[in-house]
Amino acid sequence: MLGQTHAGTRPVRVLVVGDSVAAALGYEPSVEAGIAKGFDVKFDLQVCRRLTTAGCPYAGHVPSSALDVVESEARGVDVLVVDVGYNDDPAVYGRAMEGVIRAAKSLGVKEIVWVDLRETRDLYRQSNVAIRTEASRDPGVKVADWNAWSAGKLWFRSDGLHLTDPGVQGLAVMLRVYILSAARDVSATS
Repeated sequence: MLGQTHAGTRPVRVLVVGDSVAAALGYEPSVEAGIAKGFDVKFDLQVCRRLTTAGCPYAGHVPSSALDVVESEARGVDVLVVDVGYNDDPAVYGRAMEGVIRAAKSLGVKEIVWVDLRETRDLYRQSNVAIRTEASRDPGVKVADWNAWSAGKLWFRSDGLHLTDPGVQGLAVMLRVYILSAARDVSATS
């Protein structure tokens, strides 16, 4: 079965870490359930999240960094999905990404799916260059090309980043495709 390890003993474990764009997935539990079908998935989605530093304050809360989530939640995880970056400085994005990848791999994560950013501003394009550069260094890191997947779609609120209901569905479909692919890779190497 696709969601099983090669021995069929347990579902592939997936951790999805996201910022405010991905947080829209949590507004509709059936969307998360659709992404998770056949897998053991934990979602940790927080508005204002950053990669390696504390997030920006929002509604009286400062979210933990993606790195903190990985360090505390990734042991035993097979596939890590990271959808974080709109609140990060592109000048240090690559170094921060490298730190998250290193931490995940040290905890036994086998496959990483890194969602790129929608290029509505030059700084997001710069972060995408860093994402592709870092991913090219590790065959266990796949870039989920959200920028291309969402191009031309009417999925966004007025800021061009945050999702409408159809956008949430579009992101969910893309994540499911990449999680299925990563799970196949995990099963093939287990």
